Amino acid sequence: MRTNFEELIPQRVLFNLKEVEELGILKIDMAKKLIMKSKLEFVKIGNKIHLSRTEVIRYLEANLVPANT
Repeated sequence: MRTNFEELIPQRVLFNLKEVEELGILKIDMAKKLIMKSKLEFVKIGNKIHLSRTEVIRYLEANLVPANT
């Protein structure tokens, strides 16, 4: 069975890093490291960093380790 992130992640266009952390997806520090290593695509609005819902789902799916069944 595969995790359906489309159902789990709230229907929004952008999430700031605090919201991503509150969802339990990534800690802010880890997200910043991934951004600096160009592993996460981001949008900067003013001085705040935002991640798109699509990018969050892409990251989760790319790092999913399937269970052995």
